[in-house]
Amino acid sequence: MKTDHVQSSVRALTVHAPRAPLSGSINVPGDKSISHRSLMFAALARGTTRITGLLEGEDVLRTADAMRALGAAITRTGAGAWTVEGCGLDGLREPGDVLDMGNSGTAARLLSGILASHGFTSVMTGDASLRGRPMKRVTDPLAATGATFLSRQGGRLPLAIAGNANPPPLSYRLPVASAQVKSAVLLAGLNAVGETRVEEPVATRDHTENMLRHFGADVRVEPLGAGGRVITLQGRPDLVARDIVVPGDPSSAAFVLVAALLVPGSKVSVRGVGLNPLRTGLFTSLREMGADLVITNERVEGGEPVGDITATAGALHGVDVPATRAPSMIDEYPVLAVAAAHATGQSRFRGLEELRVKESDRLSATVALLEANGVRVEVVGDDMIVHGTGGAIPGGGLVKTRMDHRLAMSAIVMGLAAGRPVSVDDTAFIDTSFPGFVTLMNSIGAGLGA
Repeated sequence: MKTDHVQSSVRALTVHAPRAPLSGSINVPGDKSISHRSLMFAALARGTTRITGLLEGEDVLRTADAMRALGAAITRTGAGAWTVEGCGLDGLREPGDVLDMGNSGTAARLLSGILASHGFTSVMTGDASLRGRPMKRVTDPLAATGATFLSRQGGRLPLAIAGNANPPPLSYRLPVASAQVKSAVLLAGLNAVGETRVEEPVATRDHTENMLRHFGADVRVEPLGAGGRVITLQGRPDLVARDIVVPGDPSSAAFVLVAALLVPGSKVSVRGVGLNPLRTGLFTSLREMGADLVITNERVEGGEPVGDITATAGALHGVDVPATRAPSMIDEYPVLAVAAAHATGQSRFRGLEELRVKESDRLSATVALLEANGVRVEVVGDDMIVHGTGGAIPGGGLVKTRMDHRLAMSAIVMGLAAGRPVSVDDTAFIDTSFPGFVTLMNSIGAGLGA
């Protein structure tokens, strides 16, 4: 099935506090990180992989289209259910057209690693947001494979890649914690003879390592220093198709759970959320703020821990989040900042330099979101300090989302808890990661668009 992508028109929204508490038990879409990887890795494996729970947002559909263009047969068989006929590690083919990755930095950066180690030329582009994001942090280490990269000034898309079919194994130490850069280097190492080695100063999400093992690769992980790790991949593995169950995305669950914590009297459960310890920094931080979060029905599905999370509204207090926690919650800082704005006292989030290179400069955008709605916030170096309002966020402002889905959802959560309505300039991009977000929020009583 070829997916047709049509750019959504602008969808502005004014968010009012709901008339009654939020309540209900829901599921959120599948984990985006795992969804991207399941399509890519299944395409590199021999045989047929069946995927259930796949996130069917715009970003992931772009990945499906890209892997089809590279030779994999990918078919949607039902809601969240997909099959992938893999090409094998050496079976990808040169695409007949430009690969359009839409808004997805994850897809573009991971795919760069795959394309760098295949002997053909390809070109990637994306939407206006993705074309403004840096790629040199990935292309610089990947250049050691012998691949050639040609990009716009500053290493920005569109990006042409002339891959090397016989790359040497890489040894790379990440200058900053980044699961995307780590994954790109490991994926380039799949086609190399010998061991590819990546050192990370702080442990980042390990979905790539887990899924490579799931498909049969030899991946070793050893501790390094204070919280770092060394990941070693044996090149040229025989990747064999394996079925995948995608858990609910903890980054998507974050918006529902924080809304439940902030709207008085609310109690909401989210079922089947991924609980990978390298993804749950938000839940740790919220509990340190006094949040009533209860996890039940813990289990393992497809090599990933999963559970049900219930959030009950209550008072929150300020928190000091260490920089070492940033990799485990890098996508959740905007909504945590909303929780901090609602809390009593001061919160400090340390070491947020990675936020400057997300879908937008998410650090400055989060500051603007808070300031537009009467919350005092300051940036000191790479730290953000939020002065809590004790449950009295003024609201009344206009949030400019800058084509960033997580800022749009964070603004909606703020509007549900603010004293005056919060206007959001564009919610269309929410569909890139959380299709049906407004409908789901309305199912628990948010009253959005009413």
